[in-house]
This record gives sequence, C-alpha cells and structure tokens, in this order.
Amino acid sequence: MSTSIMTNPSLDIRSLRGPILITGASGFVGANLFLKIFASRQDVFAVVHRDKAWRLAGVPDTNVMAVDVNDPAAVKHMLDTVAPQTVFDCVAYGAYSFEQDPGLIYQTNFNSIVTLTSLLAQRSISAFVHAGSSSEYGKNCAAPLEDSTREPNSHYSVSKVAVGEYLRYMGIERRFPCVNLRLYSVYGPLEDGSRLIPTLLRKALSGALPPFVAPDISRDFVHVDDVCSAFISAAVRMNPSLYGESFNIGSGTKTTIRELAGLTRGLFDVKEEPQFGTMDDRSWDMSDWYANPDKANTLLGWETQISLADGLSLTANWVKTLSEEELAQRSKQTLHKRKRSVSAIIACYKDEPAIPIMYRRLTDTFLKLGIDYEIIFVNDCSPDNSAEVIREISTTDPKVIGISHSRNFGSQMAFRSGMELSTKDAVVLLDGDLQDPPELIEAFYAAWEQGNDVVYGNRVGREMPWHWGLLYKAFYRVFAAFSYVKIPLDAGDFSLIDRKVVRWLLACPERDLFMRGLRAYVGFRQTGVPYERPERMFGHTTNSLAKNIDWAKKGIFSFSNVPLTMLTTAGLALFSLSLIAAVIIAILRLAFPDIAPRGITTLLIAVLMFGSINLFGIGLVGEYIGKIMIEVKGRPRLIRAALIRHGVVTEQMAKVPQL
Repeated sequence: MSTSIMTNPSLDIRSLRGPILITGASGFVGANLFLKIFASRQDVFAVVHRDKAWRLAGVPDTNVMAVDVNDPAAVKHMLDTVAPQTVFDCVAYGAYSFEQDPGLIYQTNFNSIVTLTSLLAQRSISAFVHAGSSSEYGKNCAAPLEDSTREPNSHYSVSKVAVGEYLRYMGIERRFPCVNLRLYSVYGPLEDGSRLIPTLLRKALSGALPPFVAPDISRDFVHVDDVCSAFISAAVRMNPSLYGESFNIGSGTKTTIRELAGLTRGLFDVKEEPQFGTMDDRSWDMSDWYANPDKANTLLGWETQISLADGLSLTANWVKTLSEEELAQRSKQTLHKRKRSVSAIIACYKDEPAIPIMYRRLTDTFLKLGIDYEIIFVNDCSPDNSAEVIREISTTDPKVIGISHSRNFGSQMAFRSGMELSTKDAVVLLDGDLQDPPELIEAFYAAWEQGNDVVYGNRVGREMPWHWGLLYKAFYRVFAAFSYVKIPLDAGDFSLIDRKVVRWLLACPERDLFMRGLRAYVGFRQTGVPYERPERMFGHTTNSLAKNIDWAKKGIFSFSNVPLTMLTTAGLALFSLSLIAAVIIAILRLAFPDIAPRGITTLLIAVLMFGSINLFGIGLVGEYIGKIMIEVKGRPRLIRAALIRHGVVTEQMAKVPQL
C-alpha cells in the first residue's frame, strides 16, 4: 500500500470542515472522538441524550447539546442551531445484553438515522460518517469482505444491517456524502467499566484474572484511538467514489481469549491461571469474529497503529487512575440503574414575572434531589414578554428549553406540547403562576421511587375566597360522580408522570384535551400528595366563572355519558307521566266532567315543560356532537411557532403530506 495517503491525525483534524457535530457523544467511541477533536479546535459539538455524563465531565456546556435523536423536531432545531458541515454519528442502542427493547433498537439505530440524514440531505454538508458494527455480518463474521453476505443473528444486528443498506442507497442513488464504518471490538480509555478489557485490566493490576468465556473464541481488538483516526480519515477523504460505502475497521488480527489471557499475564506479571468457560457467552457471540480491513487500508489510507500489547498498557494507565468503585460506577449497566431523570413542563400565559422565580425554584429542587433534569417552558402565545424571558434564561442554562405556540391553545395543549419534546424518565406538569410549588416535586419523586407511576398533587386547601373553594370542591365531586373512570378528588394537573404513562397519554388521539381525566383513564399505579395551593404570586387569575363552567363541561362531556343517560331517563319518565295523565284526564272527563282540567293554561304549561326538556336534550346532544366535530376535523392539536434552545429561536414549519 502506498504510504503517500496514510493518515496524519493532527493534520486531518484541522482539515475537517466545521462546524462538526458528534451524535452519541456520551458513549465510548463518541466521547473519545469528541475529545480528540476538541483538543485541536472549538467548533465541535457533542450531542447527548440526557446530560454530559462522566466521559464529558470537563467539557464546557456551550459545546454540549442534550437532544433526543428520536424526536424530529428536536433534531431539526439542533441542525438549525449548529448548521454542521461534518457529522459523526455514534448513536446506538442494543449492544448491551440488558438493552433488549426491539422497538427502541430499531427506532434508535434506524429510524433516527433516516430522520437525521433526511434533514441533512436538504443542506449542503461535507461528510456524514456513521458508526456501524461488525455485528452486521452476524454468523458470517470470520474476516468477511464488505460485500460478503450478512447473516444477522439479533435485533441489534438486523438494525445495523438496515442502516448500512440505507446509507448505501443514500450515497449511491441520492449522492449523499456518507460512509458506514463497521467497528470491531473497540477498547481503550473511557470504555464501559463492565466490559471485558477494563474488567481484565482491573483484575490484572491486582495480580488476578476475571472469569473468561471459552478459550478458543476469538475477537479483533482495535484501540479506540485507531478507530477515531478512521472516522476522521473517512470524513477528510470523502468524495463521490466513497459515497454509500462500508468499511471494516479492525486490526485484521484474530486474537483468541486464550491468547488475550496469556498476553495480559505476561504484561502485568499475573501468576494466577485463567479459568476458561466460567462465564456465559452472549446469545449473539460467535467463535471467530475478526476483520479484513484491506478496503479501509486502500481507500481511506487507514490501518491500525497501536498493537494489542501497547493498547492494553495504555488502557491500564487509565484504569490505574480509578478505584474499583469508580470503575464500577462507569458502567452503563450501573447507569441503567441510576437515579431517574425528570422533565419539568411549565404552561405559561401572562406569567412573565413568575418565570425567573419558577426557574430558580425548580433548579434548586432538582439540584437538591441530585438528579438529571430539563426545564421546558411552554409560552402559550402569552401577550407579555414571556418568550424573551425564556430565551434569556436558555442562553445561560442548556437544560432550559422554550416552546412558543402560534396562538393560545390552552394549558392542556401546552402540557402535551412539552410532553412530546421531553426526553427524561418522567414529566412534572406545572402552571406558570407558581400556584404549583416546585418544592413539592421532592415528595413526588419519593412516591415515584416507591413504585407509583403517577403522583398528583391533592389540594387539601386553597388560598382563595371561600365561595370559590366551595365551587371547586363541588365540581370535583360532581365530575367524579358522573365520570365512568375513577377520578381522584381535588387533584389538578400538577403531577409527576412516568415515561411509560406519558407514552400512553400521547397515544390518546383527542384534541379537546382534559389532562387530569385522561391521566385517570390510562390507569397504572397512582397516588396523591397533599398540599395547600397558594394564591397567584403575580397578577390576577385568568380564570372566570365562564371559564370554570367550560372546564366543567370539558371534563363531564369527555369522561361521562351520564347526561345522555339522564336525558333518556327523563324522556321515559315524562312519557310515562304523560300516559298516566292522559288516562286520568280521560277518566275525569267521562266520570267527572265538571272538575276535569281544561283551557289554554294547562296546554301552555304542558307545552313549555316538554319544549324546555326538548331544548335541553338538543343542547346536551349538541355538546357531544360538537366534541365529535372537533375530533373528526383532524386539525393540528397545537402549532409550535418556535423552539428556543441555547438562546437561539428557531421557527418551526409544518410538515405538509406529499401527494
């Protein structure tokens, strides 16, 4: 191979077209790639699902973006904000034995890539380099060529094959500048603490060995620095002849577990004999799993520079810096059991002065709990300066997201809008007027940790005139009596809702939304936390008697058929009464003509009574028909005019179906 095209990592990094975006940057490969590039230039951005996590602990917040890649609106906003020229995609789900949700595997590994590349294809970018997997080969994994038959043997494998073929189509047919790197057994600093190499080295440094799988199982171990060089080389050398191509990224060396154990014993002077076959294989593991990297050598000028012996020594230097407990904590399986995270969703209308206070109190509460969080302010077309206040807060805190609606859709749709974009393990719904005390989230979280899926605030008292409080209590009791689902008394929208319940709420298609009724409808394990609801801190309430009557109608007509049943019962009762009256009048006319009722007054009363009941019945039926009309029209439930992240306001466009 000609050495004239061999890679020069430092020069290649400077040659990358920026800005540079790295998705999945909290993962092992993504974090190493980001840190390598960030050491040379500042126009690189790490995209993470929730927070920076331990691998990116020292990275400035300005270079980290928390985005759910499965949310098209959030992805579009990210691209509008960064306008990347080079994209390294390292997102993956399903490579660990405990990641077994097939839907999430295909959503993350395939659908999200389709969304991302479709949006990127509308722009002019320099390169899109995707982290594929040698798992694409499945059972055909012994030094396969890139065009060898793939024989996938797991959901993860199938998803990776699918995205590899999709990128081939995008590159060849759509001329999209993309390549797929099929990574083999990557190891090195920042690797998950539960994986083979960190576990092996931790034991070896103390003079011991971990349990091993069968001794003749082989792997192709490639150091993460070499893998990062492959990503950078592919991006720098991107040209039309590479579009859509896949490359094997491995050393090409077949290393058995027996050989790995022997090498480790020699390097670290371990006297203990290895115990093979004492650890179970993963269900998709194959005996011979190693690469043929000739294509990458020829077309990318890439080959491994770090031998396995040197790589183990380099990785051991990193392992030495961590205690056994710290290494265990740097495990995805441990993080899988971490404290759960919360998205706070605040419906804002005429709440400009309350927003900074709400932000401060929410932040203090979440920091006290020590959990990951995000704060989503939904500006429901407020006539004040709420949008600008939210934007200013988001410039200094990347955990703050703003949504602006095109008109006032009401608090219920504001909550749904925030729920659709939330990325955490649960959501907390709050009104922006500070009548829902953020400090109560601590009690909500404790009840959630005890196994409850929904924790709602139970209003045992209100700071308001006694007659208003009496009306509110009467409404909840009438609503509960009428509803065909069990509705908790005195429970408003203020609540913590687990992610699985949120998904079911979002699956409900209605447009005339009544969240607290829908929350009871979906079920799951629910409990209440009592609290005193304070008066508004600023301004005056936007509720009125007419609005409260409208709330009552919304709840009753959405979750009760009792009015129709009452109408039917009244009709039957009056029909029976009229029959009885007719018989009585006939008897009186025949037997006692002088005392039988006669004249216009009797007729008028009867007409007014039955006419009023008819009008009332038509009105009730009309209410239900009106709700049906709202649903069948199929208009958008809500319209987001803009998203606000990192102080940047991005206008949102409607998705018009293709005819």
